[in-house]
Amino acid sequence: MKYLKIIFLLICVSGFAQTKVGTIDVDFVLSKMPELTGVQKQVEDYGNGLEADLKKKMDAYQAEIERYKQDEGGLTINQRKVRQDSIIAMENDITKFQQNGNQLIVIKREEYMQPLYNKVGAALEKIAQAEGYTQVLLRNSDVVYIDNRFDLTIAVLRELGIEVKEGE
Repeated sequence: MKYLKIIFLLICVSGFAQTKVGTIDVDFVLSKMPELTGVQKQVEDYGNGLEADLKKKMDAYQAEIERYKQDEGGLTINQRKVRQDSIIAMENDITKFQQNGNQLIVIKREEYMQPLYNKVGAALEKIAQAEGYTQVLLRNSDVVYIDNRFDLTIAVLRELGIEVKEGE
């Protein structure tokens, strides 16, 4: 029994020693995908829509302030308070909209980018399985040393049908 445990342990250790690790620069792959310009346009259009909504809110706010200034002399104390509360609520709404605007753009960008990430992921998985990679790391500043022979970036680009010029 003890002998079987030792053999099993050696098999497990030798199995772990058979790992093949590669890297990929996903940002570079995405930058070469022709679909990226469409995504950027969609995000820009979404941002422009948010800006238009903000402008409408700002215009309504300014109009409400002007209306309040014109009517102020003829308003009762209760009417003034109601109008002032309305103006404060509009200010708060505008501030909240501005704060959330950037977050909304980031969320929308991720939503539009998801199909591209899925496409890159499928191509990477196909290459990794075909070439026997057990792990693939993102190529970024956290990786201390990378042997370019194990970089799958160009292979993924080819799998996606994207040609890359020498030296890129």
